[in-house]
Amino acid sequence: MTEKQRLQKVMANAGIASRRKSEEMIKNGLVQVNGETVTELGVKVSSSDKIKVNDKLIHKEQKRYILFYKPRGVISSVKDEKGRKVVTDYIKDVNERLYPVGRLDYDTSGLLLLTNDGEFANRLMHPRYKIDKTYIAKLNAIPKREDLAKLEKGGLKIKDYKTSPAKVKILSEDRLKNKAIVRITIHEGHNHQVKDMFDKIGFKVDKLSRERYGFLSLDGMTSGEYRDLGTTEVNLLLKNKK
Repeated sequence: MTEKQRLQKVMANAGIASRRKSEEMIKNGLVQVNGETVTELGVKVSSSDKIKVNDKLIHKEQKRYILFYKPRGVISSVKDEKGRKVVTDYIKDVNERLYPVGRLDYDTSGLLLLTNDGEFANRLMHPRYKIDKTYIAKLNAIPKREDLAKLEKGGLKIKDYKTSPAKVKILSEDRLKNKAIVRITIHEGHNHQVKDMFDKIGFKVDKLSRERYGFLSLDGMTSGEYRDLGTTEVNLLLKNKK
C-alpha cells in the first residue's frame, strides 16, 4: 500500500469483514490505529500504520495481480457448492486472498485475471474500460461472409443489451466435417456473450477459448499455469480507458 487509504477499506482488503461491517466496528470503538482508538470513518492509514481490531494486529495484504490460463471444466470462483474445481485450486504458494476479475464459463478455457485488489477489478469491469477480449471459437458449421458481417456491424439484441461492433475472422475451415474455427474480438463482458452472439446468427460454439485480454496473451503458457503481472502491465491496463 503506497498511498493512504480509508481504514475500513484496508480492513476489508485484509479479510477482517466487509467494508460496511468494518465501518460498524470502527464506530463501536473496536479498532485502534497506532495505539489510539478510532471511531471516525474518515480516517486514512498507510502501510506503516499499525492497525488492531479487537486487540489483534491485522495483516495488510500486498496487492497481487495474476494472469491465469484457465483450463476447461473449472469454475471461475473461489469455491463451488458442488465440489468442482475452482480457479484458485491452481494457485499455489500464494498467501493473498485472490478472486477472479470477471469470469469465463465452466467449459471455456483461456486467459483470466485474478487479484486481491478490488478497485483494480472494479475498474477493469466498468463499461468505460473498453478492453478488447479475443476468443477462438470452434463452430458447428461454416459461416458465410454475410453471417460474420452481422457480428461486425453490431446492434444484435441479446437478452437486455445490444452488441457493439466486433472484429471477426475465419481462421480455418473443414469442408468435410462442416466445421470452422473463428477468431472474434469484443470489448464487452456479458455472461456467455460470445456463445450468444454466434447463436443469434444461427451457429453453435462447440469449443471456446479466450486468447487475449487487451495486450496480454497466453504466449509461452500451458493450461493450468499462471504468472504475476508486472507493475508496467497493471498500469497499462488501467490506462486503457476510452
